[in-house]
This record gives sequence, structure tokens and C-alpha cells, in this order.
Amino acid sequence: MANKIHVKKDDQVLIISGKDKGSTGKVLKTEPETGRVYVEGVNMIKKHQKQVSQNSPSGIIDREGSVDASNVKLICPKCGKATRVAHVVNADGSKDRVCKKCGAVIDTIKKASKGE
Repeated sequence: MANKIHVKKDDQVLIISGKDKGSTGKVLKTEPETGRVYVEGVNMIKKHQKQVSQNSPSGIIDREGSVDASNVKLICPKCGKATRVAHVVNADGSKDRVCKKCGAVIDTIKKASKGE
């Protein structure tokens, strides 16, 4: 699996397949090594947790399970539609993530300087 995922933490995404198809949520965590993402309120699983310290709860807790990154689509903050992401390299070396539907720039990734 490739080590690149088209979504980042705090992106709004739409689930396009699976049991939670059609639901939306915010990306809580990404795992590029395995190609999976954790989306808020999606693929809820029950975890049996033992109390380790005085402050940590014990019992059965609900938490988000991972979803394959290919099963999510980014929701464009400008047009509000689920879209694919294009990458455009600018003249100064920075890279933009661009909405494929409306052409709006979603965010910019600065190029790292070579001295640091």
C-alpha cells in the first residue's frame, strides 16, 4: 500500500462505501502506513477496557474504528460537495490541494527549506 493518503487530520469527509455509507465526519487520525483513517462517529466499535490507574475508566467503551482511506471522499469547504483532490505545484515550490469540482484551493503545503 502506498504511504500517501489524500485526506488529513481535521478534514471533513464523506463515507462512500460500507455500513456507514453516506455519513460525514471529521478525520481524527490518519495511518499512512496501513492506509486507514479514523472518522468521528463512524465505524463505532465496543472496546472492553480494564482499569489501569485510578483515573482511567473500566468497562465497555465506544470508540471509533478505522476505515480504509479509499472509502472516504473529502468534502470541499468552499462548494460543500464530496470531491477528489488534485495537487498543484506552484512556482515557489509550495504545493496546493485543489478541489476537482470547483477549483478552489483547499490548503497549501509549504516547501521545507534545505538548511533545516
